[in-house]
Amino acid sequence: MYRKPIFGLLYAVLTALLFAANAAGKEVSLPYQGITLNGNLVLAPGKTLADGVIFITHGTQAHNKLELIEGLQQLFLDQDRSTLAINLSLGVDDRHGLYDCAIPSTYRHADAIDEIGVWVDWLKTQGVRDVVLMGHSRGASQSSWFAAEHDQDVIKSLVLLAPGVSTDDGEVQAYQQRFDTALEPILTKAQTLVEAGQGSTLIQHVPFLFICRDSAVSADSFVSHYGHDPRRDTPYWLPKLKKPTLVLVAAADEVAPNLGERVSPLADGRRIQIEVIDGSGHFFRDLNSEDAVDAAVAFIDSTHKAGAE
Repeated sequence: MYRKPIFGLLYAVLTALLFAANAAGKEVSLPYQGITLNGNLVLAPGKTLADGVIFITHGTQAHNKLELIEGLQQLFLDQDRSTLAINLSLGVDDRHGLYDCAIPSTYRHADAIDEIGVWVDWLKTQGVRDVVLMGHSRGASQSSWFAAEHDQDVIKSLVLLAPGVSTDDGEVQAYQQRFDTALEPILTKAQTLVEAGQGSTLIQHVPFLFICRDSAVSADSFVSHYGHDPRRDTPYWLPKLKKPTLVLVAAADEVAPNLGERVSPLADGRRIQIEVIDGSGHFFRDLNSEDAVDAAVAFIDSTHKAGAE
């Protein structure tokens, strides 16, 4: 794990104090395997965590101050809803902002599942009895994985915002299109290292995920993000989810343009519901975010009320 020097920790403490002074949000920090996880907690006026919280996980290499995530927290606040938006560590101590591509990546896709669990456990210690798991893009896929394998009473529903999809052919095509580089030779090298018990070996100067064009990535990390594994694919999890789930599809999604057609056959209108946000791209800009939040609130109100009857 990459750790910040002491001045970085002091800066983080000062930043946390500034957040605490802001009535709209407070930074919460948790220890985890020798590093610090952080999240932004926004409580609606007059509410406590015992009244319930929407737990938001960001997408690939992003963070909780991304325009979309900040916008979601404000829009939910406008509708009297409390939210917790976390930063996945991505292997970095007390991470803020976009992932720094100069830091070698050893983080695996499934590592996020454990981190989501740490936050859910913390929420339970704070008296929370009602959690909506909400994720965007890859974060929605990871939230689905967590809910399917670690279902518990405190989780009442899921809202998946343009959830991530992953197929072998799709990964190959997306990598080639994004980086003008073939995925297969790099993946083969990484898989060979993993099979030889050398998964921690760094592969230098490779494109990685969305924002890193020249990065050092461990073989384990690369295989976890690109190797054959249906568990990265949100539709794989939908039939396995026990709680009411809303899939919000962006009609003009440039990242996962076939999401709607893949999810529609799985949506029964009750346990799995789907709603298309017309005109929206993958990041639900401007009024598209309002439409998404309106749909989410209506879904939460109807499903949680039904569950209480």
